[in-house]
Order: sequence, then C-alpha cells, then structure tokens
Amino acid sequence: MLFVFNVPSQLQLPKDLPSFTATARVTRNGGAGMEKALSNQEDLGGDRGMTDDIFDESYSEKEGPKPARRYVWRNIVLMSLLHFGALYGLWLIPAAKPVTLVWGFLCFLLSALGITAGAHRIWSHRSYKASLPLRIFLAIANSMAFQNDIYEWARDHRVHHKFSETDADPHNATRGFFFSHVGWLLVRKHPDVIEKGRKLDLADLKADKVVMFQRRFYKLSVVAMCFLFPTLVPWCFWGESLRNSFFLPAILRYVLVLNATWLVNSAAHMFGNRPYDRNINPRENRLVTFGALGEGFHNYHHTFPYDYSTSEFGWHYNFTTAFIDLMCLVGLASDRKKVSKETILARKTRTGDGSHNG
Repeated sequence: MLFVFNVPSQLQLPKDLPSFTATARVTRNGGAGMEKALSNQEDLGGDRGMTDDIFDESYSEKEGPKPARRYVWRNIVLMSLLHFGALYGLWLIPAAKPVTLVWGFLCFLLSALGITAGAHRIWSHRSYKASLPLRIFLAIANSMAFQNDIYEWARDHRVHHKFSETDADPHNATRGFFFSHVGWLLVRKHPDVIEKGRKLDLADLKADKVVMFQRRFYKLSVVAMCFLFPTLVPWCFWGESLRNSFFLPAILRYVLVLNATWLVNSAAHMFGNRPYDRNINPRENRLVTFGALGEGFHNYHHTFPYDYSTSEFGWHYNFTTAFIDLMCLVGLASDRKKVSKETILARKTRTGDGSHNG
C-alpha cells in the first residue's frame, strides 16, 4: 500500500465563533442559578454533518416521582464474574512470561483506541475524517473493547452530551459515582434516555457501511477479537499457558479498558478543575487522562465537543491525539476540527473557574 506523506491542515474554527455553554443545571450541581451563554448551533462544528452533541437547554425533567429502579440481574452477575476474573488475573501476573504482559499492554492500547479514536472522536463527534482502511481498523479495535457496537455507543454518547446530567443522560453523574461508573449498566435505562435516543438524527451512522457491518456481526466479532485473538496469540506463538493467556491479555485487559472508559463518566464528572466552564459538572482530571489515552480533559471536551483532540494541549498525555495526527501524516485521516486559541482564551475568561491562571 502506498501512503502519501502530506499533512492535511487542521481545520481551525473561527476565532469569533459564538461558543456555547453545555449547561448542566447548576442548582443540581451545588450552585445557585444558571449562567447561560450565547449559542449558535449552526456554527458549532456544523460542517461535521451533525450537532446532536450540543447541550439542549430546552429539555426539562418530568415532574413527579422517578421511575422504579429495575435491576438487570444478568449484567450484575456477568460484571461480578468478570471483575473476579480480573482479580485472578492480577494474581497470575508474576507467573506470566514478560512477552505476554507486553502483549496484554498492546491489546489494551488497541482496544482503547477503538473507543477513543473510533467510537468517540470519529463516530460520536465527527471531529475528523477517516479513510475506509482506518475505519475498518478502528471498528475491529472497537470490537476488541466490547462496549456495545459503534452505532449504539455513538448514539448513547450523543444523548449524554445533549442532555448531560439530566434524566436523559445514560450515566447521569448527579446520581452518584457508582451509578455513573458502572451502575447505569446494571439497571434499565431511564425512559427519557430511550425516548431522546430515538429522536436523534443518526443518518450519518446508518450511512456508514463499516458501522452497520460491525453492528450486524457484532457478537461474532466480540468473541473473536475481545476473547479469542488476545488468548490464542500468546498460547500459539510463544507457548504461554492457556490460563495465563486467557486471564491476562483477554480478561484483565478487558476489565482495565472498561474501567478506564467508565472513569471518564464518573471521576471526570466529579473531581478536578473547570477552567473552561464552571457551570457544568465535567472536570479536567489528569489521572483519567493518563488511563483513558487523553480522554480526561473533560471540561474542555464538554465545552468544545467538536475538537478532535478533546484538549487544547495537543499530545500532552493524549495518546489518542498523537495517533490521529500520525494517521493524518500517512494519509489515512484528514479534516481535524480544532478550536482557535483566541476562542479558548475568551471562553476561559468568560465562564472558567479561574484555575487556568494558576
């Protein structure tokens, strides 16, 4: 395959772009009142072909008692067994061959990229464009991550942004750390999550043949990529025991990727500073950034969801941004959306918590 080594320029959004406030209800987040900024959804990355990741200020939660909590016992049992298996995998680490541990780390990076560079930054936010070979690669990596197929992941993530910290948010952080981390997967969705998800315009996802092919064969691809492939490589190629091959690169790696992703929904919505918008829950959390390959700059991301880097700091603790830039270098990606420094500074000054001056 011949790669063309030309670097497509990053698309700078206009510096006079009216920025929006992904406004969570401040009265529910420990403050008083609500600060509302100017908004122009037609300008907020509209050339991406979608703006359903922009907060909908018109939404209001229904009055009256909340729906009864309905547990999904199958998920509770499976998640429990999975985490017990991961603990057993930790106990097996001293007995594993060093090359097996390296392989497990590579599988972690690959499957994490399937979420961060794939389901999140391409398919949820359309923050850059990827060629067919890159989309196929990221779809395979996404199946290795096993966090629902791309279509469902992107749909739920757009709902999360559009109705952040409300009943229509799949992992509403105002319901507590455990719920936003993993509890939301152990109960039935709130009816508003389902209702709002059905109303999103997902034409871009339906038109992507890679997305729909993965959705059609998702269960088979998960068995092959999440469990069989990570297990068979060390067992067949360097004689690792089948037990170590299964519990380390497959089970332990899978659980680590899950929790790294979940921490973006929980810890990065609760702990850290808010230099871009003090009126919303999402925070800048360095530990989450490190574990989730650059996804912990969360106050920035909810303020500017269309920025391909999810951060103003480029490659700093942001392996995913470095990967996307490399793909642009070799001609497999293009049209990276980036917010201008002038817009970022103006937004910090206007709605930030002042921590950027520290």
